[in-house]
Amino acid sequence: MKTKNILIFSKLQSLVLAATSTVGLLGFCWPFLISTQVSHPQWIFLCATPLALALFLISVSNGSLDAKSVALLALLSALVAALRPLGTGAVGLEPMWFLLILSARVFGPSFGFLLGALSMLLSALITGGTGPWLAYQCFAAAWIGLGVGLLPRKVRGKKEIALLVFYGIFAAQFFGIAMDLQFWPWFLGVDSQLSFTAGAPVAANLNNFLSYHFLSALAWDIPRAIFTSVLIILTGAPVLGALRRAHTRAAFLSPIEFRNLTTSERAMGKMATKL
Repeated sequence: MKTKNILIFSKLQSLVLAATSTVGLLGFCWPFLISTQVSHPQWIFLCATPLALALFLISVSNGSLDAKSVALLALLSALVAALRPLGTGAVGLEPMWFLLILSARVFGPSFGFLLGALSMLLSALITGGTGPWLAYQCFAAAWIGLGVGLLPRKVRGKKEIALLVFYGIFAAQFFGIAMDLQFWPWFLGVDSQLSFTAGAPVAANLNNFLSYHFLSALAWDIPRAIFTSVLIILTGAPVLGALRRAHTRAAFLSPIEFRNLTTSERAMGKMATKL
Protein backbone atom coordinates (compact mmCIF):
# COMPACT_ATOMS: atom_id res chain seq x y z
CA MET A 1 0.00 0.00 0.00
CA LYS A 2 1.19 3.52 -0.75
CA THR A 3 0.34 6.85 0.79
CA LYS A 4 -2.05 9.05 -1.14
CA ASN A 5 -0.84 12.43 -2.24
CA ILE A 6 -1.93 15.53 -4.09
CA LEU A 7 1.09 15.75 -6.35
CA ILE A 8 -0.58 13.93 -9.24
CA PHE A 9 -4.12 14.37 -10.54
CA SER A 10 -6.11 11.35 -11.62
CA LYS A 11 -7.55 11.24 -15.13
CA LEU A 12 -10.96 12.25 -13.82
CA GLN A 13 -9.51 15.16 -11.86
CA SER A 14 -7.54 16.25 -14.93
CA LEU A 15 -10.77 16.32 -16.94
CA VAL A 16 -12.48 18.34 -14.20
CA LEU A 17 -9.49 20.69 -14.17
CA ALA A 18 -9.75 21.19 -17.94
CA ALA A 19 -13.50 21.81 -17.72
CA THR A 20 -13.33 24.24 -14.81
CA SER A 21 -10.37 26.06 -16.34
CA THR A 22 -12.38 26.49 -19.53
CA VAL A 23 -15.22 28.03 -17.54
CA GLY A 24 -12.73 30.24 -15.73
CA LEU A 25 -11.16 31.34 -19.01
CA LEU A 26 -14.57 32.21 -20.42
CA GLY A 27 -15.25 34.15 -17.23
CA PHE A 28 -12.19 36.30 -17.95
CA CYS A 29 -12.78 36.69 -21.68
CA TRP A 30 -16.54 37.24 -21.81
CA PRO A 31 -16.24 40.92 -22.93
CA PHE A 32 -14.90 39.70 -26.26
CA LEU A 33 -17.68 37.12 -26.63
CA ILE A 34 -20.67 39.45 -26.34
CA SER A 35 -22.09 40.27 -29.76
CA THR A 36 -25.26 42.11 -28.68
CA GLN A 37 -26.16 45.00 -26.45
CA VAL A 38 -27.74 42.61 -23.94
CA SER A 39 -25.52 42.52 -20.84
CA HIS A 40 -26.85 39.38 -19.13
CA PRO A 41 -24.12 36.87 -20.16
CA GLN A 42 -21.48 38.40 -17.90
CA TRP A 43 -23.61 37.55 -14.88
CA ILE A 44 -23.63 33.91 -16.00
CA PHE A 45 -19.83 33.84 -16.00
CA LEU A 46 -19.66 35.80 -12.76
CA CYS A 47 -21.69 33.07 -11.05
CA ALA A 48 -20.22 30.11 -12.94
CA THR A 49 -16.56 30.92 -12.20
CA PRO A 50 -16.65 30.48 -8.38
CA LEU A 51 -18.89 27.42 -8.78
CA ALA A 52 -16.40 25.87 -11.20
CA LEU A 53 -13.54 26.50 -8.78
CA ALA A 54 -15.51 24.98 -5.90
CA LEU A 55 -16.38 21.93 -8.02
CA PHE A 56 -12.74 21.30 -8.78
CA LEU A 57 -11.57 21.69 -5.18
CA ILE A 58 -14.31 19.30 -4.01
CA SER A 59 -13.41 16.72 -6.65
CA VAL A 60 -9.75 16.81 -5.64
CA SER A 61 -10.33 16.70 -1.90
CA ASN A 62 -12.89 13.88 -2.08
CA GLY A 63 -10.82 10.99 -0.75
CA SER A 64 -7.56 12.18 -2.32
CA LEU A 65 -5.91 13.96 0.58
CA ASP A 66 -4.03 12.23 3.36
CA ALA A 67 -2.63 13.78 6.53
CA LYS A 68 0.78 14.60 5.06
CA SER A 69 -0.71 16.23 1.97
CA VAL A 70 -3.18 18.30 3.97
CA ALA A 71 -0.52 19.42 6.46
CA LEU A 72 1.95 20.44 3.76
CA LEU A 73 -0.66 22.22 1.67
CA ALA A 74 -2.09 24.01 4.71
CA LEU A 75 1.34 25.14 5.92
CA LEU A 76 2.46 26.54 2.57
CA SER A 77 -0.95 28.11 1.91
CA ALA A 78 -0.77 29.90 5.26
CA LEU A 79 2.76 31.14 4.53
CA VAL A 80 1.87 32.41 1.07
CA ALA A 81 -1.33 34.04 2.36
CA ALA A 82 0.56 35.71 5.21
CA LEU A 83 3.11 37.17 2.79
CA ARG A 84 0.54 38.86 0.59
CA PRO A 85 -0.58 41.60 3.03
CA LEU A 86 3.04 42.51 3.84
CA GLY A 87 3.29 44.39 0.56
CA THR A 88 -0.04 46.13 1.29
CA GLY A 89 -0.70 45.86 -2.45
CA ALA A 90 1.25 49.07 -3.00
CA VAL A 91 2.27 49.46 -6.65
CA GLY A 92 2.23 45.70 -7.13
CA LEU A 93 4.65 44.86 -4.31
CA GLU A 94 3.24 41.47 -3.32
CA PRO A 95 5.85 39.12 -1.82
CA MET A 96 3.55 36.09 -2.02
CA TRP A 97 4.45 35.25 -5.62
CA PHE A 98 8.05 34.19 -5.08
CA LEU A 99 7.08 31.55 -2.51
CA LEU A 100 4.20 30.28 -4.63
CA ILE A 101 6.52 29.91 -7.63
CA LEU A 102 9.30 28.18 -5.67
CA SER A 103 6.86 25.82 -3.93
CA ALA A 104 5.12 24.83 -7.15
CA ARG A 105 8.53 24.27 -8.74
CA VAL A 106 9.38 21.66 -6.11
CA PHE A 107 6.01 19.96 -5.59
CA GLY A 108 4.68 19.93 -9.14
CA PRO A 109 1.83 21.36 -11.22
CA SER A 110 -1.15 19.86 -9.41
CA PHE A 111 0.15 20.94 -6.02
CA GLY A 112 0.93 24.37 -7.47
CA PHE A 113 -2.63 24.74 -8.74
CA LEU A 114 -4.12 23.91 -5.36
CA LEU A 115 -1.59 26.06 -3.51
CA GLY A 116 -2.33 29.10 -5.70
CA ALA A 117 -6.09 28.80 -5.33
CA LEU A 118 -6.16 28.09 -1.59
CA SER A 119 -3.52 30.65 -0.60
CA MET A 120 -5.36 33.40 -2.50
CA LEU A 121 -8.64 32.35 -0.88
CA LEU A 122 -7.08 32.32 2.59
CA SER A 123 -5.42 35.68 1.99
CA ALA A 124 -8.75 37.23 1.05
CA LEU A 125 -10.36 35.86 4.21
CA ILE A 126 -7.52 37.26 6.34
CA THR A 127 -7.59 40.73 4.80
CA GLY A 128 -11.33 40.97 4.20
CA GLY A 129 -10.79 41.19 0.46
CA THR A 130 -13.73 38.99 -0.48
CA GLY A 131 -15.98 39.86 -3.37
CA PRO A 132 -16.99 38.80 -6.89
CA TRP A 133 -13.37 39.21 -7.95
CA LEU A 134 -12.08 36.55 -5.55
CA ALA A 135 -12.78 33.53 -7.77
CA TYR A 136 -10.89 35.22 -10.60
CA GLN A 137 -7.92 35.90 -8.34
CA CYS A 138 -7.95 32.27 -7.22
CA PHE A 139 -8.02 30.99 -10.79
CA ALA A 140 -5.21 33.31 -11.88
CA ALA A 141 -2.98 32.32 -8.94
CA ALA A 142 -3.83 28.64 -9.49
CA TRP A 143 -2.85 28.81 -13.16
CA ILE A 144 0.45 30.45 -12.20
CA GLY A 145 1.16 27.59 -9.78
CA LEU A 146 0.16 25.06 -12.43
CA GLY A 147 2.40 26.65 -15.06
CA VAL A 148 5.58 26.74 -13.00
CA GLY A 149 5.10 23.08 -12.15
CA LEU A 150 5.18 22.27 -15.87
CA LEU A 151 8.60 23.82 -16.44
CA PRO A 152 11.45 21.41 -17.35
CA ARG A 153 12.32 19.42 -14.23
CA LYS A 154 15.96 18.62 -15.03
CA VAL A 155 17.17 22.24 -14.96
CA ARG A 156 19.18 22.97 -11.81
CA GLY A 157 21.57 25.51 -10.34
CA LYS A 158 21.88 29.01 -11.76
CA LYS A 159 19.96 28.01 -14.88
CA GLU A 160 17.01 27.03 -12.72
CA ILE A 161 17.05 30.37 -10.89
CA ALA A 162 17.24 32.22 -14.23
CA LEU A 163 14.31 30.15 -15.55
CA LEU A 164 12.24 30.96 -12.47
CA VAL A 165 13.11 34.65 -12.74
CA PHE A 166 11.80 34.72 -16.31
CA TYR A 167 8.71 32.84 -15.20
CA GLY A 168 8.23 35.29 -12.33
CA ILE A 169 8.23 38.17 -14.83
CA PHE A 170 5.72 36.32 -17.01
CA ALA A 171 3.55 35.46 -14.00
CA ALA A 172 3.48 39.08 -12.83
CA GLN A 173 2.31 40.23 -16.25
CA PHE A 174 -0.20 37.39 -16.56
CA PHE A 175 -1.77 38.17 -13.19
CA GLY A 176 -2.02 41.83 -14.13
CA ILE A 177 -3.73 41.05 -17.44
CA ALA A 178 -6.12 38.60 -15.77
CA MET A 179 -7.11 41.07 -13.06
CA ASP A 180 -7.55 43.87 -15.58
CA LEU A 181 -9.77 41.61 -17.68
CA GLN A 182 -12.19 41.02 -14.80
CA PHE A 183 -12.02 44.65 -13.65
CA TRP A 184 -12.04 46.63 -16.89
CA PRO A 185 -15.66 46.02 -18.06
CA TRP A 186 -17.12 47.13 -14.73
CA PHE A 187 -14.85 50.01 -13.71
CA LEU A 188 -14.78 52.31 -16.71
CA GLY A 189 -18.49 52.27 -17.46
CA VAL A 190 -19.54 53.66 -20.84
CA ASP A 191 -18.23 57.23 -20.63
CA SER A 192 -14.57 56.59 -21.41
CA GLN A 193 -12.76 56.05 -24.69
CA LEU A 194 -11.24 52.93 -23.10
CA SER A 195 -14.54 51.47 -21.92
CA PHE A 196 -15.96 48.09 -22.79
CA THR A 197 -18.84 48.39 -25.26
CA ALA A 198 -21.24 45.48 -25.60
CA GLY A 199 -21.85 44.67 -29.23
CA ALA A 200 -18.75 46.51 -30.47
CA PRO A 201 -16.33 44.65 -32.76
CA VAL A 202 -13.86 42.41 -30.97
CA ALA A 203 -10.95 44.41 -32.38
CA ALA A 204 -12.34 47.65 -30.93
CA ASN A 205 -12.85 46.20 -27.44
CA LEU A 206 -9.46 44.49 -27.56
CA ASN A 207 -7.77 47.77 -28.50
CA ASN A 208 -9.54 49.56 -25.64
CA PHE A 209 -8.52 46.86 -23.19
CA LEU A 210 -4.86 46.81 -24.25
CA SER A 211 -4.68 50.59 -23.96
CA TYR A 212 -6.20 50.44 -20.48
CA HIS A 213 -3.94 47.56 -19.43
CA PHE A 214 -0.67 49.12 -20.49
CA LEU A 215 -1.55 52.34 -18.72
CA SER A 216 -2.17 50.44 -15.48
CA ALA A 217 0.77 48.04 -15.98
CA LEU A 218 3.28 50.83 -15.47
CA ALA A 219 2.08 51.24 -11.89
CA TRP A 220 1.36 47.61 -10.95
CA ASP A 221 2.64 44.83 -13.20
CA ILE A 222 6.17 46.10 -13.81
CA PRO A 223 6.90 46.72 -10.08
CA ARG A 224 5.38 43.29 -9.32
CA ALA A 225 7.67 41.64 -11.89
CA ILE A 226 10.78 43.40 -10.58
CA PHE A 227 9.98 42.69 -6.93
CA THR A 228 9.21 39.01 -7.57
CA SER A 229 12.39 38.57 -9.65
CA VAL A 230 14.60 40.13 -6.97
CA LEU A 231 13.11 37.89 -4.27
CA ILE A 232 13.65 34.77 -6.40
CA ILE A 233 17.28 35.76 -7.07
CA LEU A 234 17.98 36.45 -3.38
CA THR A 235 16.13 33.50 -1.83
CA GLY A 236 15.73 30.99 -4.64
CA ALA A 237 18.61 28.64 -3.87
CA PRO A 238 18.09 28.28 -0.08
CA VAL A 239 14.29 28.11 -0.30
CA LEU A 240 14.37 25.50 -3.07
CA GLY A 241 16.84 23.46 -1.01
CA ALA A 242 14.64 23.62 2.09
CA LEU A 243 11.51 22.69 0.15
CA ARG A 244 13.24 19.77 -1.56
CA ARG A 245 14.40 18.45 1.80
CA ALA A 246 10.82 18.70 3.06
CA HIS A 247 9.63 16.87 -0.04
CA THR A 248 12.12 14.07 0.57
CA ARG A 249 11.26 13.72 4.25
CA ALA A 250 7.53 13.73 3.52
CA ALA A 251 8.16 10.57 1.45
CA PHE A 252 5.08 10.85 -0.74
CA LEU A 253 4.11 7.55 -2.36
CA SER A 254 6.37 5.67 0.04
CA PRO A 255 5.16 2.14 0.83
CA ILE A 256 3.39 1.60 4.14
CA GLU A 257 4.18 -1.78 5.67
CA PHE A 258 2.09 -3.57 8.28
CA ARG A 259 3.83 -6.40 10.12
CA ASN A 260 3.80 -8.15 13.48
CA LEU A 261 6.25 -6.97 16.11
CA THR A 262 9.07 -9.28 17.11
CA THR A 263 9.52 -10.42 20.71
CA SER A 264 12.41 -8.01 21.25
CA GLU A 265 10.41 -5.08 19.84
CA ARG A 266 7.51 -5.90 22.18
CA ALA A 267 9.91 -6.02 25.14
CA MET A 268 11.42 -2.68 24.21
CA GLY A 269 7.93 -1.20 23.91
CA LYS A 270 6.97 -2.42 27.39
CA MET A 271 10.19 -1.00 28.87
CA ALA A 272 9.54 2.38 27.23
CA THR A 273 6.00 2.37 28.64
CA LYS A 274 7.23 1.70 32.15
CA LEU A 275 9.80 4.50 31.92
